[in-house]
Amino acid sequence: MTTKRLAAAIAGILFLCTRPVFPQHQSATPERDPSSTDAYETSREQTLVGTVLSYSNASHRAPFGPRLTLQTASGVIDIHLGDARTLAEKHFTVQAGDSLRVIGETVRLPNNNVQFLARILQKGDQAIAVRTSHGFPIPATTPAGSGDGKQQRGAM
Repeated sequence: MTTKRLAAAIAGILFLCTRPVFPQHQSATPERDPSSTDAYETSREQTLVGTVLSYSNASHRAPFGPRLTLQTASGVIDIHLGDARTLAEKHFTVQAGDSLRVIGETVRLPNNNVQFLARILQKGDQAIAVRTSHGFPIPATTPAGSGDGKQQRGAM
């Protein structure tokens, strides 16, 4: 009898190993609405050229972080710049009156607001990336809180 139970147990284990542990629903995934702007896609990027009207290193509304207001030929646009530490680390300064070229995209945020997210900033001959091609802010390599700007090193 124990041989039959052992064989049944092994067969049961093998059966379970060949099947997914959690059931998968076979519901159809709706196709992405081309007018939806809830995810960053480089294929929809725009290039804006204009003059900085105002700049803030830290926004008090989401998405938080540095923002600027850019006067373009088509109007005034509020632009989110990613992580302020990345700008500082790359010695990229922004002031009212600066001429900028900004590559990015307008996306719909979770709170249903629409925001232009910069991916690449160019001022004169200096250009920096502030977001990945997926729209995520590029983090600074200098750890937060290391006030002297030097990278902290461990014992190894």
